[in-house]
Amino acid sequence: MNELQLKVLELLKEDARRDAELIATMLDHPVEEVKEAIAAMEQEHIIVKYATVVNWSKVDDEKVTALIEVQITPERGRGFEGIAERIYLYPEVKSVYLMSGAYDLLVEVEGKTLKEVASFVSNKLSPIDAVLSTKTFFILKKYKQDGIIFEENEGDHRLMVSP
Repeated sequence: MNELQLKVLELLKEDARRDAELIATMLDHPVEEVKEAIAAMEQEHIIVKYATVVNWSKVDDEKVTALIEVQITPERGRGFEGIAERIYLYPEVKSVYLMSGAYDLLVEVEGKTLKEVASFVSNKLSPIDAVLSTKTFFILKKYKQDGIIFEENEGDHRLMVSP
């Protein structure tokens, strides 16, 4: 990975809608070099997808998101890979992370209701043979995601006190 690619990634991470011409101008590089860098990173799956960060609390579409700590027994010869794959293939699962610490996997699940997420945990996740235990935490409110603050800062409205 060269310096140009790193700079391009940073700019695309801030705003994926930036086109190659704008990025080339911002980095003072030829447009063709920027286009080649982007194409190479897409081909190598460094850039996997261009996504939009949505503040779902501003949309009427009600969703429930849960983070589930999962303790598992690793499979002989495959470790955590096979179990993680089995879990991430469910459409309800948005993310799966291998963790260090008290549990092995952190699974992010999305559903329409609390009951739907609870049903996923009890009917699909917990019955997997290698799963030893689960602990589910429902997200009540997102303040910041991917470096983007969702709440508008109201500032400090306290009166100044002087001696």
